[in-house]
Amino acid sequence: MLRQMGFCEKWMMWIDGCLKSSFVSVLVNGCPIDEFSPQRGLKQGDPLAPFLFNIVVKGLMGLMRETQKKNLFKGFLVGRDGVEINTLQYVDNMVFFGEATMSNVKAIKAMLRSFELVSGLKINFATSSFGAYGRSYHWVRSTAGYLNCRLLLPGNPHRGTPIGVV
Repeated sequence: MLRQMGFCEKWMMWIDGCLKSSFVSVLVNGCPIDEFSPQRGLKQGDPLAPFLFNIVVKGLMGLMRETQKKNLFKGFLVGRDGVEINTLQYVDNMVFFGEATMSNVKAIKAMLRSFELVSGLKINFATSSFGAYGRSYHWVRSTAGYLNCRLLLPGNPHRGTPIGVV
């Protein structure tokens, strides 16, 4: 993905070095064990994570553009001019906006699954939420079940990261 975005070999080697050069030690019964290199990418809270997410999410935005170009996803129209929006990104969170239809939901699920396969990242659906306006509670609940995520309910402080607000 970095190569497709025009990063030179030197930059790619630096990023690879940052990802592979970290070492961690944990305490077992209050005593540190030998250091080891994590095998699953960045550690939680790594300051490099938001920057790498911004790079990798470009691939997800490319999937969104292609999906919309093929009329498989319809975004949400806002304002007097009917400007179409489909996503909102904040640090490492993404919110999808679109019409409250099952075809849009299936498109989001297919995009996220494709993103997982291409990027090697995992979407944590258990901490994600789905909500919709103008649809029945039953439809929203069953659709959240289809996506394997929580319901996004108004006023719920433990609602998780929204993945589909349509």
